[in-house]
Amino acid sequence: MNPALVFDYYNPTHLHFGGGQLAGLERLLPAGARILLLYGGGSIKRNGIHARLQQALRGHDWLEFGGVAPNPDVEALAGALALLRESRRDFILAAGGGSVIDAAKYLAAAALHDGDGWELVSGKQPVRAALPLGVVLTLAATGSEGNGTAVISRLSSQEKLAFRSPLLRPRFAVLDPDTLATLPDRQLANGVTDAFVHACEQYLTYPVGALVQDGCAEAVLRALYRLACRFDERGTPDWRQNMMWAANQALSGAIGLGVPHDWATHGIGRALTALYGIDHGRTLSIVQPSLLREACAEKAAKLRQMGARVFDAPELAAERVIDKVEDMYRALGMPVTLAEAGVPDAGAAADDVLALLRRDGRFGLGEGGILIEARVGRIVRAFCR
Repeated sequence: MNPALVFDYYNPTHLHFGGGQLAGLERLLPAGARILLLYGGGSIKRNGIHARLQQALRGHDWLEFGGVAPNPDVEALAGALALLRESRRDFILAAGGGSVIDAAKYLAAAALHDGDGWELVSGKQPVRAALPLGVVLTLAATGSEGNGTAVISRLSSQEKLAFRSPLLRPRFAVLDPDTLATLPDRQLANGVTDAFVHACEQYLTYPVGALVQDGCAEAVLRALYRLACRFDERGTPDWRQNMMWAANQALSGAIGLGVPHDWATHGIGRALTALYGIDHGRTLSIVQPSLLREACAEKAAKLRQMGARVFDAPELAAERVIDKVEDMYRALGMPVTLAEAGVPDAGAAADDVLALLRRDGRFGLGEGGILIEARVGRIVRAFCR
């Protein structure tokens, strides 16, 4: 008998989706707010989005902090945190992708925390209060614009951890697919991969009879697979709008309600970012095929279901479905081994990766803790080639 589905779900983020939605940002900003505009490496200045944000912010008391890097860390965000506190900002507007949004969530919580902000990330202290924040999404990948989770690093200890709270959910998010028009191919391919793995982490476990959750996850996965197959159409409005919505739905929370989750690919992938600075999406394409092969027996039923309902290939054995996933990553130009990601002496990297995973207690991963240390070791050695 399948277990009964039990869950609580509340998502108060107001999503404003579609071409031209950025033009309505001004009416979404709270009147009288002291706003901090947070953004990344400066691409929004080159593509004109920064100028449009400035226009929307006219009449508001606002400051800006740029330069948030991918995989944001507490050390680099110390200046933004000081600015928030000293200037008594009370609203954060994050313009960017997952890294900028996650940075905004960390800052929103840390600004109202008396101690070290890392206490919140590490779980030593709960998030008791947070500044409100809004989002202008400029890179579709993580779905961070629609949930209360953030992933933050600490360089001094080579840690990259996720923390979450309902208080970190954005008040609103503007999802204007036109903002994706100038993104480089590498970021778009990373985004497809990231969103695909997000859906897999909530789907590729074992059947529990969740017809709605399975159907929604399969719709998201099928859409992302078709977007990968039609990557040459990435410059079209149709491709951009489907990519932006699929990435949001992959981690909005709905497809994972009450069903078993995995998240081992992410757990292992974070070590690759901490050690080698590899893009988050590329760590996922490296880890996932090896992980699925190691756990193929436990995941066989859902892999075959994925073959039938996502890839329209009901005849595929579970092992061949994994090959198809790997083929998709290769077609996108994504690495599936450490060597393909440009890591020097990748064959000798397994010991370093496993040592970091061991230090951080990254064993007993996957649904039901099926990936014990010996199995994680085989996964790591498989992609360290």
